[in-house]
This record gives sequence, structure tokens and C-alpha cells, in this order.
Amino acid sequence: MLEAKHHFFFYPFFQHYSSWKIGRNFHEVKVIGAFDDQQLPILLLANHVSWWDGFWIMNLDVKLLKRKFHFMMLEEQLRKHWYFRLSGGYSVRKNSKSVIESLQYTADLLQDSQHMVLMFPQGKITSLYQYSVDFEKGLERVLQKCKNPIQIVFLVNLTEYFVNPKPTLFMHIQSYEGENDFTAVQTAYNAFYHSVLMYHQQIYY
Repeated sequence: MLEAKHHFFFYPFFQHYSSWKIGRNFHEVKVIGAFDDQQLPILLLANHVSWWDGFWIMNLDVKLLKRKFHFMMLEEQLRKHWYFRLSGGYSVRKNSKSVIESLQYTADLLQDSQHMVLMFPQGKITSLYQYSVDFEKGLERVLQKCKNPIQIVFLVNLTEYFVNPKPTLFMHIQSYEGENDFTAVQTAYNAFYHSVLMYHQQIYY
């Protein structure tokens, strides 16, 4: 597998590029919810809805979470876009034995309190209009392999246009309080996700 690096040029470049790109393409970014920093490694679980996700979350990390950013990418995509490896990306090859190595690497990253690992538990890009988020088994194996305390943070990203030509990005965040059990985490994430959908159904201009 391809391990993550944080290159002295590419990593800060993409941090600044993310902020610039968002500023050019979005009317506003609203972060809704509270992040209580427990000074632990962070496992960030987010819905995967677009090409934008990594840029949104890198920008959130710079401004709020303040950890060394890591994220998993399909190996063929990471080889093609090699510069993402120099900005915290590491590889996974689905349906192969090496996926176990990638999941163990994820758990190893989560031993350092300065690290944040982004996971999209559904494992693929899905529509903004999903009613729930179906988790794949990779997260379950990561949770089983993590023997040290970690902070699990939920994130739901949704966009709205309303009366503006550019969309507003809503980033809903919540710290998970509960057992590091796959079923419990999935249930809690979807409860949070449903509450976010209800919130958006009640917004109007």
C-alpha cells in the first residue's frame, strides 16, 4: 500500500488552495454544531457526496480540528493523482488482501493524538438526497483494531442555493459520545444525519 506523506510544499499548498477554492465557488460556509477537543486522535466520519469533500474537510481541519490530516483513497486514484499522497492521502485496494494492511495502517495512525483520519463509511460517492448512510465493514475493522482512546466526530455536509447564484455549504458537526462499537456508531451517525435533514427541511428564505 501507499502510505501518507506530508510534503513541506504540497501539504500547506493544498491547505491554502482548499480555502481559496471554496472562497471562489461558495457564497458562504456555515459550521453548525460544537467541537469539544478532547486532545485525542480524531476519527472523522463524513457523508461522501462530491469531488469537493476532501477540500471542504481539509479546510475544516485547518480552521477547527487542527490535526495532521489523513485520508484514504483508492490506490488507482492515488497513483493517478500522486500529489494527494503528499498531502495526507494513503491507499486502499478494495477486494484484495491488502485492504487489511490499509485498515491496520488507519488504526496505527489513530495512535497519535496529533492525527486526524477522515473516513467515508459508505465507501463511495452517493447522492445528497440519501435518506440514510449505509456503512461498509471497513470501519468495523478499524474500530476493532483501535486499542487506545480516540475521539469520533460526525460530519454531515450539505449545500443549499436559496437566493444566491453560488451555494452555501453547511457543515454539521457533532462529537460522538458512546461505545466504539460499529453498530452503535452507525446508529448514532444516522440519527444525527436524520436530524440534519430535518434542519434543512425547515430552512426557508
